[in-house]
Amino acid sequence: MTGPHRALTRLPFRVRLAAAFSGLFLLSGAALLAFVVLLARYGTAQQVEGIEAQRLDGPDERPWTGASPAPPAYGGFGRTGEVGPGPRHGDDGLALRKVDTTVRAVQEAALDQMLLWSGIGLVVMALLAGLTGWWLAGRALRPVAAVTDTARRISDLNLDERLALTGPDDELHRLADTFDTMLDRLQRAFDSQRRFVTNASHELRTPLAAQRTSIEVGLADPLPGHLTEVRDDLLSTNRDAEHLIAALLLLARSDRGVEEPEPVELAGITEAVAAGLASEAEEHDVALRTLVRGPLRLPGDPVLLRHLVTNLLRNALQYNRPEGRVEVTLDGRTLTVANTGRPVDPDRVGDLFEPFRRLGQDRVGATGHGLGLSIVRSIATAHGAAVRARPGPDGGLTVTVTFT
Repeated sequence: MTGPHRALTRLPFRVRLAAAFSGLFLLSGAALLAFVVLLARYGTAQQVEGIEAQRLDGPDERPWTGASPAPPAYGGFGRTGEVGPGPRHGDDGLALRKVDTTVRAVQEAALDQMLLWSGIGLVVMALLAGLTGWWLAGRALRPVAAVTDTARRISDLNLDERLALTGPDDELHRLADTFDTMLDRLQRAFDSQRRFVTNASHELRTPLAAQRTSIEVGLADPLPGHLTEVRDDLLSTNRDAEHLIAALLLLARSDRGVEEPEPVELAGITEAVAAGLASEAEEHDVALRTLVRGPLRLPGDPVLLRHLVTNLLRNALQYNRPEGRVEVTLDGRTLTVANTGRPVDPDRVGDLFEPFRRLGQDRVGATGHGLGLSIVRSIATAHGAAVRARPGPDGGLTVTVTFT
């Protein structure tokens, strides 16, 4: 039962509704046909019992009914259909049996023909009912299809679009109004987020820049040894705060999507980023290898795509081991970054793409905030790409970004 039921639940709602129309009509028609056949069989049986046969020749002429115990004489039929002389007295029982057999055969033939043609008519009408149900379901679900198409088309760039469904105040009209109300709330939320990102880029970066300048100027050399260490700690903390704010702003920007896509050469970006991180790889004693097979031009935001490649490579360098390796491959529309390191639990791979999630502190690079892969996933989603990650055979992680 589980298999057919699961197969039925996977069918579109319109198909299931049309099949329900056909099935309901078929069941009700079959019940009605069975009722008619039973009544017809009972009625014809009663009529056969009431049939009278009369003896048309001889002086002892009297009526006989099928229920009479004595077999009467009756008229016969000639080849031309005229009433002929009745049978002899000794042939009465045989003649009556022939009449009874003939009547029953005619009755069965009539019922069989009625059942056959009624069944054919029932199947044809069930198909017509299914087609009618398909058409009615399409008309009834047309507002739902409009809601679905609008939901697929609307993004944060055109949240001002509304269904504005017209017609009677029924369940579908209230559903469309609820959807429009939800879009109003989403538009206000996205507008508030855009204002926050715009203001935060200035309100947060400016004080940190002023703080860094004050530290560098106020604690300039020459300083006592203990103050030099304090200055370095303050500058490191300030630098980490700036990096965190920049990463959060980048994550918020990528979540908004690509507003004005332009042709981007991903192969050139990949090679440039790998070349820029070569010195950092040497510093951490990690071998960085790059393999680019042919150019790849795709529509997108060049700044965001550069951050995508940079975060992938920097994450592969930081979460690595001494004398490890990072392999970058761009083959067709697939970008793959694999590294070595500690074994990663397959059940926890999905957590790496959540903000501020890190699996251990065994990194050879600088400290981070657990936003690298979150930014990668957000930028990939903004460009319609799919991101997958799996543990490497020698430890570490293999991250694949496939562009459509």
